[in-house]
Amino acid sequence: MKINGNAIRPGMVIEHQDRLWVAVKIQHTQPGKGGAYLQVELKDLRDGTKLNERFRASENVERARLDQKRYQYLYEDGDLLHFMDQDTYEQTSLARDMIGERMVFMHEGMIVTIESYEGDPLGVTLPDTVVQTVTETEPVVKGQTAAASYKPALLDNGVRTMVPPHVSKGERVVISTADSTYVERARD
Repeated sequence: MKINGNAIRPGMVIEHQDRLWVAVKIQHTQPGKGGAYLQVELKDLRDGTKLNERFRASENVERARLDQKRYQYLYEDGDLLHFMDQDTYEQTSLARDMIGERMVFMHEGMIVTIESYEGDPLGVTLPDTVVQTVTETEPVVKGQTAAASYKPALLDNGVRTMVPPHVSKGERVVISTADSTYVERARD
């Protein structure tokens, strides 16, 4: 779908120079001489390279439509991760490096979203939060709850994070998959 050059917004995926790019940052600029333009920082979806490009309002840009589909994570086999389509029950395999460091949060049965463009998978989106068990942490010290202090903790997946003083070993906590931070106690 063609869009106006100044209609690009952060997070939008466009086709430019025969590649797929996601707009990371945008800045509207109106120089004293000449027409206004949009300075856009683009990131290649496949290899991560960056590009700064100027788009004028008179230019048309092709906006890419990504297909998002829910899959269930089944198992890992070497460098391949196997997923099952939630609708058709067909299985697909993706390279482990598509997930990267977030792989520590993957567990069998997890529902993820796979984004693809014309049948070619581009990325895997994990749920915003996961529930993990605290395997190691310091004991609670009385009087420490008055201030907003945190203590280090080791989770069952090997991730180190900071938790509030009231959290103890063996408790289940909700962790953000974006930055491995504590969100709340699990309600189960």
